[in-house]
Amino acid sequence: MENVISYRLQIIAIAMALCFMFFIFRLIARGKLREEYSFIWITCTALLLLFSFWRNGLEVIADLLGIYYAPSLIFLGAIFAIVIFLVHLSVVNSRQHQQIKDLAQEMAILKKKLEDEEQKKGS
Repeated sequence: MENVISYRLQIIAIAMALCFMFFIFRLIARGKLREEYSFIWITCTALLLLFSFWRNGLEVIADLLGIYYAPSLIFLGAIFAIVIFLVHLSVVNSRQHQQIKDLAQEMAILKKKLEDEEQKKGS
């Protein structure tokens, strides 16, 4: 009975991972998810698929890394991925902040030139 439940869970995990992968590809095709971020989601889904097919994979990798409780490896990996992603978003945010600042300065210069031209024409 336990083996049947285990196979059902494996099939459900595989089906859900494939559905999620399909969802990610649809978001990419519609242009709602940029390619640079889609790589992260596709990689995570591929890992889910890998561990769905390879049932003892988590325990094997945890043993290799010296981790006593194998499910904690999932949390370790998730925390590491979140930190990397947050650093990436911080870099993107900083770059966009600088671009907005530069554009605002350029717009102010152009506005001043336009006002000066209008003032010359008016006199």
